[in-house]
Amino acid sequence: MNRKTQKLSAIISILILTTLAGLAVFGQDASAAPAVPVPNISIEVGNPDNPAEMATSLQILFLLTIFSLAPSILVMMTSFTRIVIVLSFMRNAMATQQAPPNQVIIGMALFLTFFIMAPTWSQVNQNALQPYMQAEITQEQAFDNAVGPLREFMFKQTREKDLALFVKLSEIERPRTYDDVPTYVLIPSFIISELKTAFQIGFVLYIPFIVIDMIVASSLMSMGMLMLPPMMISLPFKILLFVMVDGWHLLIRSLIISFQ
Repeated sequence: MNRKTQKLSAIISILILTTLAGLAVFGQDASAAPAVPVPNISIEVGNPDNPAEMATSLQILFLLTIFSLAPSILVMMTSFTRIVIVLSFMRNAMATQQAPPNQVIIGMALFLTFFIMAPTWSQVNQNALQPYMQAEITQEQAFDNAVGPLREFMFKQTREKDLALFVKLSEIERPRTYDDVPTYVLIPSFIISELKTAFQIGFVLYIPFIVIDMIVASSLMSMGMLMLPPMMISLPFKILLFVMVDGWHLLIRSLIISFQ
């Protein structure tokens, strides 16, 4: 055995002995310290003994499914989609690359969604969540009371043309009232209506910035500065125009009013 191997073995032995000594000291300190009550948590999976236990298990699975779908519900069944698309169009129209960054856009869209959806969620809380927590209504009644305000909000933002499309594709009877429209038909109708509205607003936002790009490009060509990128010159003018007209105030105000 060479010297390197002997040194390596000695180092490993010292480390092992040090670790064992430390564990021994820790065990003595732990045994001398007063016992701290730690709750015992156990999760068991077994066969149900009666129908009541089966119903409880199904309710837990249903709640877990709802929690897993909560991000999709927040994105697709609220005002979030329209807001985040319009803010993205605004950034692209100004050609500011990553200003504001994606985190800021998502956060702004999220808090604006909370603001716009506050009356709807307040109705859900008063009519569904609180009565159910106080055992005044059943789970089915709580679900119906919670879906009602959301359906009302989505119907206000859904175009009849989009709603008729999914009613036809689902091959159901022609509904006479909004109550006859199933929720699984309403949700995709609401989504494509929101996408169309967001793209319409985005198109309007692009117009003044395109005009600035055209003016700057024409001016540079007339002066013979063909090698100078027009985007480099037009960007400060875009930012100046956006700040002078208080663009964020006008944009957020228009977005909120579009849902009323």
